[in-house]
Amino acid sequence: SSIPPHSPQLWQMAAPLWAWFCWRSLPVEREFCIADPIAITIQAFLQDNEVVPLSMTHQPLYVSVETQVAIAGIILAGVYVLIIFEIVHRTLAAMLGSLAALAALSIIGNRPSLVTVVEWIDYETLALLFGMMVLVAIFSETGFFDYCAVKAYQLARGRVWPMIIILCLIAAILSAFLDNVTTMMLFTPVTIRLCEVLNLDPRHVLIAEVIFTNIGGAATAVGDPPNVIIVSNQDLRREGIDFASFTGYMFLGICLVLFTSFPFLRMLYWNKKLYNKESIEIVELKHEILVWRQTAQRINPASREETAVKCLLMQKVLNLESLLRNMMKTFQRQISQEDKNWEQNIQELQKKHRITDKVLLVKCVSVLGVVIFMFFLNSFVPSIHLDLGWIAILGALWLLVLADIQDFEIILHRVEWATLLFFAGLFVLMEALAQLQLIDYIGEQTALLIKAVPEDQRLAIAIILVMWVSALASSLIDNIPFTATMIPVLINLSQDADVNLPVKPLIFALAMGACLGGNGTLIGASANVVCAGIAEQHGYGFSFMEFFKLGFPMMIMTCMIGMCYLLATHIGLGWNM
Repeated sequence: SSIPPHSPQLWQMAAPLWAWFCWRSLPVEREFCIADPIAITIQAFLQDNEVVPLSMTHQPLYVSVETQVAIAGIILAGVYVLIIFEIVHRTLAAMLGSLAALAALSIIGNRPSLVTVVEWIDYETLALLFGMMVLVAIFSETGFFDYCAVKAYQLARGRVWPMIIILCLIAAILSAFLDNVTTMMLFTPVTIRLCEVLNLDPRHVLIAEVIFTNIGGAATAVGDPPNVIIVSNQDLRREGIDFASFTGYMFLGICLVLFTSFPFLRMLYWNKKLYNKESIEIVELKHEILVWRQTAQRINPASREETAVKCLLMQKVLNLESLLRNMMKTFQRQISQEDKNWEQNIQELQKKHRITDKVLLVKCVSVLGVVIFMFFLNSFVPSIHLDLGWIAILGALWLLVLADIQDFEIILHRVEWATLLFFAGLFVLMEALAQLQLIDYIGEQTALLIKAVPEDQRLAIAIILVMWVSALASSLIDNIPFTATMIPVLINLSQDADVNLPVKPLIFALAMGACLGGNGTLIGASANVVCAGIAEQHGYGFSFMEFFKLGFPMMIMTCMIGMCYLLATHIGLGWNM
């Protein structure tokens, strides 16, 4: 009100509002008619002859879907190149990929705010991982894992392959009722310690275990996150896909897949040397050197005392390396064979590897039992409003209080922080790729291919197509957003009068492909990444290609068995009717 009328200052303040009004006054088709250019004309009539500055900026708000998908594909391929060839650590590769995806969104005019990017991270999953890592770190202090390793060796009567089959079968059964990540957190330390005792290479055994963990997780509605998403969908519940029907159907198929996978696994491992080529003393010495070096590298010499401690640790590493060189000079390579005196060996192992703290073991078993019970209760009684992440965090805090941990930093050092950062970067990357229309494009192209098939063959082709698209996509991208995106696509496809397909076979094909496809690559499932992170901390990390050589053939074989089961039940027996 203090500015005189017709003054330049008044025009300068009102110009942005006038431009906005002119823009809103255009026909409604301006938001949809992209092909025709839009012209905005602004005229100003002033009484004074003064020059009034007017600044206007143009920001492109539309890029074709094909261009966005191409950009997303290039970014995803770049991340895979970094991980496959181990150019950088997989955590850094995920962070670089998420940064590139955010930059691409900004260029096309859809720049998300920092608050939005932070909301993309699934904090429930990170909280679940962190809580279970703390629980397992405290649990390992009891000596329980060493005891389990000796018992598994005793049950297998000293034979390696029966022992591996027993471990894989137990992991598959547990993962059907627990989360895959939780199962691998509990099993990875046991397997590593058992392999160390038997002078086996833990890498091959761990890969076999995580493969069967992903297979077993597909058997029930609570074993794998894609299954949880499917059962929780209200539209699918109205179609008759509830907890009982979904678990009953998937359980039969996964049992068939599970028992046909063991012979194929044995075939893949036919020429694999499971035993270490060196003696157990050399293997343990190498592992001790690695542990001392990692401990020294974690010390940040901020004071004179810390500098002295780091120097002492590095000197110890040098002494152990000198001892290792002397042992290697006198070592003569021998071909390891299965232990024939396994009974005597078990007696020696039982004396050396026993439970060290029974009181702490009782506390850990009690807390872990309550946590697992709450996991089941959360699945069957969702009205308790307590997420899995909160259950794991509360369990970890409860055990920290009961165990009376004095040096909390030791527990924190055992937490896989690199794995947690990898998942955070992966969540941002996958959501950004979804914003770039990559997942929607895959779903739409799948629907178009199904519509192009003749009606009498449409159901069979639809099952095969959904199954393999889900499996291959879940090998490359996270299966959680892919499943969430494909559910409405398949529901709309079943409701299309021109297609005329039942929804149940399509949903079961989606679940089978998304769960089994996680075995295709190292980053195809969360359990794979967690297992690799824990193994790397113990000095037995395996690369992307090592997992790919075993996991991808198993994924192809299991998907073939699952596809045959789907076709036999829905096409042959007509269960979809």
